[in-house]
Amino acid sequence: MTCNSILEQIPRKAEERPAASATPGDGYVKLGHPLILRGAVSDWPSVRHAQHSDERICDYLLQFDTGAEAPVFVAGSQAKGRIFYDEDFTGLNAALKRATLSEVLNRLLAHRDDQRPPLTYIGGAPIAHTLPGFETENALDGCARPSTANIWIGGPTRISAHYDYSDNVACVVAGKRRFILFPPDQLENLYVGPLDFTPAGQPISLIDFDDPDHDRYPRFREALEHALIAELTPGDTLFIPSMWWHHVEALGVLNILVNHWFQSAPAYADPPTEALMHAVMTLRDLPSEERRIWRHMFEHYVFDPAEDDASHIPAHTRGILGPLDEAAARRMRAMLRARLNA
Repeated sequence: MTCNSILEQIPRKAEERPAASATPGDGYVKLGHPLILRGAVSDWPSVRHAQHSDERICDYLLQFDTGAEAPVFVAGSQAKGRIFYDEDFTGLNAALKRATLSEVLNRLLAHRDDQRPPLTYIGGAPIAHTLPGFETENALDGCARPSTANIWIGGPTRISAHYDYSDNVACVVAGKRRFILFPPDQLENLYVGPLDFTPAGQPISLIDFDDPDHDRYPRFREALEHALIAELTPGDTLFIPSMWWHHVEALGVLNILVNHWFQSAPAYADPPTEALMHAVMTLRDLPSEERRIWRHMFEHYVFDPAEDDASHIPAHTRGILGPLDEAAARRMRAMLRARLNA
């Protein structure tokens, strides 16, 4: 689906290793760069059923189905599989509805022979709620850290470049996936859209990778020089480090992916984007000298604190400058809500 000219401009592929060289869980989450493990989950029952036939994998999934509804994006064939904004950026080009797994699978099978099928896409349904028992039979080996498992199901789709807060291990069950990955420092070259109005939670690149407008987005050429390509088939896994941008294409007629997000932040922590948006509101429009002072404040308290920065304060009165836990985080949220609502 991606234009060949884009692929030709990407100089490198993501590093690959055979599955036996590492485990797809904690075995490589500290690498700091994407890594493909070929065949790492090829022994999953779901992968074996998917390789037999579309009907077989659908029947297998329905064995775990509770009948619970999941969020699903739907649109006509005019969307060309891309979930994006509408023309005037006041809404999306796809409707977000709720449907059962059986309804989604039946819709996908009914249109699998269409040259341009309508958009149907379950984006990240929690497996524990949607398919309890599935993860027991299709476990990711080597996972010491807690993770959240989700399933992604759809026809041919294009998901705009975005990042995730957490380390991500993506496992292809059915169909083919192509990832185009960019390191976090390419933010300025990806022309990211609104922070507070997004298709699915995370800010996305506004560039259509199928038809990039280099006149409108000239720095995108620089981003492509730093990009990596990862093409996956059933049984392969891809490790995506936290904050790496990734554009994702599902290339089969029936595509199923399971991913595990490994949370690196403490359990009590809120998403950093919330702090970013508040900082935009409170700091961005200050005079440059005041912004410089506040940059130093953030360096001192947030980004590069010394171990003894608060040692001069009695331990029982250090508040958020002391050790944080869930109780301290709740107190901080309550204080922030009170100040925001004042």
